[in-house]
Parts: sequence; C-alpha cells; structure tokens
Amino acid sequence: MALAEILDRIRAAERRAGRPEGATRLIAVSKVQPRDRIEAVLEEGHRLFGENRVQEAQGRWPELCERYEGIELHLLGPLQTNKVRPAFEMFDAIHSLDREKLARKFAELAQAEGRCPELFVQVNTGEEPQKAGVLPEAVDAFVGLCRSLDLPMAGLMCIPPVDEEPALHFALLRKMAERNGLAGLSMGMSADFEKAVAMGATHVRVGSAIFGERVPAAAG
Repeated sequence: MALAEILDRIRAAERRAGRPEGATRLIAVSKVQPRDRIEAVLEEGHRLFGENRVQEAQGRWPELCERYEGIELHLLGPLQTNKVRPAFEMFDAIHSLDREKLARKFAELAQAEGRCPELFVQVNTGEEPQKAGVLPEAVDAFVGLCRSLDLPMAGLMCIPPVDEEPALHFALLRKMAERNGLAGLSMGMSADFEKAVAMGATHVRVGSAIFGERVPAAAG
C-alpha cells in the first residue's frame, strides 16, 4: 500500500515549490478498485476519494459512509444530465462541469435544495475532440454563466493529453483560474502529480499509485 509514500511525495513537492504544507489535497481515485483495497486505504485514515461513475459509487459508498466517518466523495468523470440528481445527492464536489445544460440543472437543484456540491469546470486544455471539457477560449464566458446562476465555483480541472508535457497544461489552467478569481486547481494524476503540485494544484487525483493497477471488471 503506497498511500503514505504518495502523501510524503506531495508534502516534499510542496516544500520544493515553497507552498504551505497541506496546500494540496490527495483524492484517492477508487474507480473499479476492489472493495478490500478501498477499505485498506480507509483503515489508514484517508477520507477523500474520487469516482468516475455515479452508478459505481452508488453501489459501494453508502455502506462505507455508514462504517467510516468523515468520508468526502468527489465525482471526476463525465456526468450525463439524467445523472445530475443522484450525483448532487451523493458527492461533495463535481470536477466535470462542462456545459450549460449541466450548469442549469445544478442551479435548478441548488435552488430547490438550498445547497450544492462544490463545482470545478473541466477544461479541455489540449482541445482534443474525443475529450470532454470547455475549450480554453470559452472558459471565461462559461465561468461567468455559472456565477450568474449562483453556483458554488471551486475551480478548474484538466486532464492533459497523454503525449504532451503536462506542466504546460497545468500552467495554462492556473492562468485561466487566476484570471477568473478561482482558487481551486484539480490537476495531476499518478504519473505527474508532483509537477501539478509545483504548478499550484489544490487537488491531485491519484489512483493506481495508491491502490495498484485496476482490476478488470470480468476478474472481479
């Protein structure tokens, strides 16, 4: 189990960058991980987890939240409009807000319920056609729309192209966040989280480096 090692590496990256200890939060990405691996991380005291699919999260987290106090769940994957209500009810933060229809649905629910998960706008920094996210040139207008709907905007999120230097994308995301007065930067994964910390990440999303390689669904 590598949780302690990952946390040590995050703290070391913070020191190298001159950032306060604890400035970066570690999201343990538990998607498609077996329950025993997740429980092992919970037993070590970690409480911040990320899931990619609402349905998968519904299948395991209600029970785990009853057994372990203080769990915080973040949704990292694409969100379909028809899954907004269960996501709204289950997650403390959503990192994949990427279109007006979704923003308006969150606003409608927030007005009815008097609360809302924290929201990160997903930015397609690489402008990849197969990837979700707001294009860089549309970010300012989209953030403005979300604020006009009184949504709780936490920050921006990106997933850099696999074949490009991630630090360039992290720098771009930080510049856009600063320009829009947003404090949160959800960026960096198992292979590049230290670079993300150096560039100001407030949340890094690490899965395989903590849990080990994912187990295919057919294998359980």
